[in-house]
Amino acid sequence: MSTIPSSPASAVSGSPPPPHVVEDCMGIVQLLSDGTVRRSLDYSHLPMLRHVPSDLPVQWKDVVYDAGNGLRLRMYRPTTAGPADKKHPKLPVLAYFHGGGFCIASFEWPNFHAGALRLAGELPALVLSADYRLAPEHRLPAAHQDAETVLSWLRDQAAAGTDAWLAECADFGRVFVCGDSAGGNMVHHVAARLGSGALALRDRVRVVGCVILWPYFGGEERTAAEAEAEAMAPSSEFDPGRNFEQMWRLALPEGATRDHPAANPFGPESAPLDGVPFPPVLVAKAGRDRMRDRVAEYVARLRAMGKPIELAVFEGQGHGFFVFDPFGDASDELVRVVRQFVCTCTVAGHG
Repeated sequence: MSTIPSSPASAVSGSPPPPHVVEDCMGIVQLLSDGTVRRSLDYSHLPMLRHVPSDLPVQWKDVVYDAGNGLRLRMYRPTTAGPADKKHPKLPVLAYFHGGGFCIASFEWPNFHAGALRLAGELPALVLSADYRLAPEHRLPAAHQDAETVLSWLRDQAAAGTDAWLAECADFGRVFVCGDSAGGNMVHHVAARLGSGALALRDRVRVVGCVILWPYFGGEERTAAEAEAEAMAPSSEFDPGRNFEQMWRLALPEGATRDHPAANPFGPESAPLDGVPFPPVLVAKAGRDRMRDRVAEYVARLRAMGKPIELAVFEGQGHGFFVFDPFGDASDELVRVVRQFVCTCTVAGHG
């Protein structure tokens, strides 16, 4: 754990006590009483991959997309994309936002790296796996703003052609926005901003589909699945859901509740979505996820508004299964479902 040094306690009577920890999130992020943050880069106690296959036919490189905030993304391109498609000689672009409750993680995590390798190689697609500012140093809507910046950066790249990989491989008319957990929340907000016209891509980039994997939404009223999960006796199995409430406290603006629009897309202060056009949306729900009721409600409400939304249910799986076991059987099926969605959107979008 990296620490922020503090001055020794003063001998003067009545001096304030040294800062103490008020929130400790998974031993990775500590919020102190004076507002400072300690952040560790040691994630070894989490269920991370110890080995990522090195023989996958994918190249990758890191690129800065927001120099002012020191933000990077990792770009992946397959080296063997199969037989050339005369109608679509270039690759679709998949912008990907990782999970982590808005508080932890990076595209550099072996699990996220492995998942991006799979998506790039097997869809196939040019994948942009982006980091974003984390809470509590940068509370929401910082992450949502960074997601928009990624799309704006891609728009500018389409105009300038300065990145060789994008210029050579990217089909800017077939862009997908994808994310898991907190990243899935970000995808929803990107879709809403695009539909409302608040995020303008100037016809240089066309988002033809969104992929939302077990999105991290919240609300003050507990769902049945959340109440059931909270009532269960603790087990030795890793459950990221145990930290959801704490992560909302760290990620939302100070004083906000889980009904804040950044957490609850249907909260009392959230903008109505009825008249906001959405691109086709694929939502993945994990059957053992404590968020499953919120995911089902999200799909049902968007569908009732006439949004083009598709739900894929993965029974027996927990929150983040693709992240924690990116080469498992369920992940194989997820990649197949996403690949089919990309193909369907391509046909629908281009005829």
